[in-house]
Amino acid sequence: QVQLVESGGGSVQTGGSLRLSCVVSGSVINRYCMAWFRQAPGKEREGVAEVDYLGRTKYTDSVKGRFTISKDNVANTFYLQMNSLQPEDSAMYYCAARSLFCRNWAINEYTYWGQGTQVTVSS
Repeated sequence: QVQLVESGGGSVQTGGSLRLSCVVSGSVINRYCMAWFRQAPGKEREGVAEVDYLGRTKYTDSVKGRFTISKDNVANTFYLQMNSLQPEDSAMYYCAARSLFCRNWAINEYTYWGQGTQVTVSS
């Protein structure tokens, strides 16, 4: 059974940085599209970044140039480096996985989900 466990969330001030991690067990990540989503209170869950099994990445416009998704196939872990954080980045962040190719953050297309890690950015 594939399991995803996030860590690395926390509270930072505007302009700060955090690195989220998602450890995957039960399968090898080089067979998957791995993605990060976030959900703020009262808002829908939205895709933030994704990396497919070939290593191709994609970002939502609001985080381009600030966030970087990466993966370590040996550690079976993928990451979200978040720099220049803004209050509007505050949300619960979730990692998710689906087989091989990404699907433009279509939530129903992702098979496996982590439990979430909270990111809070104060002004």
